[in-house]
Amino acid sequence: MMDGSMMGWFWLWPVLLLIGLALLAYLIYRLMQDRHGGAQEGTSSAHRILDERYARGEIDEQEYRSRRTDLN
Repeated sequence: MMDGSMMGWFWLWPVLLLIGLALLAYLIYRLMQDRHGGAQEGTSSAHRILDERYARGEIDEQEYRSRRTDLN
């Protein structure tokens, strides 16, 4: 048997449902971002590769600085 005291809690279920859907949407968004990678990740990767090539002597200083400027 339901009395008036339980009726006040029914507003909570739609709110919890909306919070759950928002969290689910956020998690899906983050998973997609991690899967595709961000632009900053690619740039730092390119800088690292360029630094490694310069350190190994594959490119000279002039080419290194030119490519470094192009990446920025």
